[in-house]
Amino acid sequence: MIPRLLFVLLLGLSPAVAQKPDKSIDLGQFPADTVENVVVPVPSEIFAVLDKLGNPNWRAQLGPEKSYPASPNRAQVALLLGTVIADGFVAVEAEDSERVKEIGRNVLTLAEAINVRKSVVARSNSIIQKADARQWNAVRREFDGALQDVNKAMIELNDEQLAQLVSLGGWLRGTEVLTSIVKEKYSRDRAELLYQPLLVDYFSGQLDRMSPRLRGQPLVGEIRRSLGRIGPLIKKSPPDGITPETVAEINDLSVQMVDLIRAKAGRP
Repeated sequence: MIPRLLFVLLLGLSPAVAQKPDKSIDLGQFPADTVENVVVPVPSEIFAVLDKLGNPNWRAQLGPEKSYPASPNRAQVALLLGTVIADGFVAVEAEDSERVKEIGRNVLTLAEAINVRKSVVARSNSIIQKADARQWNAVRREFDGALQDVNKAMIELNDEQLAQLVSLGGWLRGTEVLTSIVKEKYSRDRAELLYQPLLVDYFSGQLDRMSPRLRGQPLVGEIRRSLGRIGPLIKKSPPDGITPETVAEINDLSVQMVDLIRAKAGRP
C-alpha cells in the first residue's frame, strides 16, 4: 500500500479547532497507517493535534501564486503535485478561497499530465465549489480524498514509484512550512515534531529502490542527496534534541528542494 501524502510534519493544522498552548504535543495522538513498519499519520487527522502550535500566520506560509504548465517529465510533475496538494492544506488554514480554487485547478492540470485526471475531476470541482462557500473542513477532506484517489489511480496504472514521489513532494513542502513556523517561535515541544527518523529512512529507501531511469534524473538525484543531509538532522534526539540552529538548517534544505521542484516545473 502506498502511503498517503505523509504531511507528517505539518501539513495542515486544523482551521477552526479551539486553540491550545503548545506545552505538550503527544505524537501518539496521531491516527496513522503503518507502511513497511513506518507509522504514517493520516493527513486529515493530523490537524487537530498540530493545532497546538497556536495560530501561525498561514498567509505568510502560502506558496507563490502560480499556474503550472504540463511537463513531459512525469517525475517532476509527481513531485510538484505533492507540493501543490500540501499548499492546498496551507491555503485552507489561511482561509484564502481564491488561492484554494487556484490550487484546485493546478491539481487537475498536474493530474492530467500523469494520466490520472479522471480520478480527481470531481474532487477538483468540489474543492472550488466548497471554497466559494468557505466550507473549510469540507475542502480539507476533498484535498485528502484527492490524494487518495491519485495514489489509487497510479497504482492501477502500475506507477507506484510516481505515487511515492507525490508523497515525497508533499512531505518536503510540509517540512518547509513546519520548520518555518517552529523557527519563528521555537520550543522543544514544537521542534520534537521534526523528529521523524523512520520517515526519512523510508523515503531514502524508496528513492534508492527506484528504477535507474528515475534515479538518474537530475532532480531526483539532487533530492536524494539533500535527504542524505536532512537525515542526520531530523534524527537528533534527546537530551540534545533538535536545536534552533538545526531547525533553521532543515528549513534551508527543504526550501531549496521545494524551490528546485517548482523551478523545474514545465521543463523537460
